[in-house]
Amino acid sequence: MKPKRTILCVDDNEQSLSIRKVMLETRGYRVLTSHNGREALEIFRRGGVDLLLTDLVMPEVDGNELIRQAKEMSPFTPAILFSGHTKFCSGDTCADLFLPKGSHAPIELLERIRLMLVRKRGPKRPILSVGREIELRNSGRTASA
Repeated sequence: MKPKRTILCVDDNEQSLSIRKVMLETRGYRVLTSHNGREALEIFRRGGVDLLLTDLVMPEVDGNELIRQAKEMSPFTPAILFSGHTKFCSGDTCADLFLPKGSHAPIELLERIRLMLVRKRGPKRPILSVGREIELRNSGRTASA
């Protein structure tokens, strides 16, 4: 059984957060939730987050600042920013993706999350060049590709 990927989902709207959590958990993700950016940063600092999914407009620390600080700690962790208050996001965000709330189907969000996690993980197996020596995983022996 492959390990579950962990998504930190942040939104100050309790109902939106609950819906998103259930949707992601039914797809096999482990979901950590937070109602504000300050609390989310504390969770993120503990480590183990594979993807950050956050609302833009929140009290204390907004989504842009949350992503900026998260990227300082872990630059390759994908981050998705969404908002119900604006349909466009300027280029001054560190988010890997911006989605306006309500303008995409849940299946589209799930597919984008899946693709971002695949990109983060990289290819499943190393790409081998002809004649290159590789170490076999379980046996410790070497073989030519």
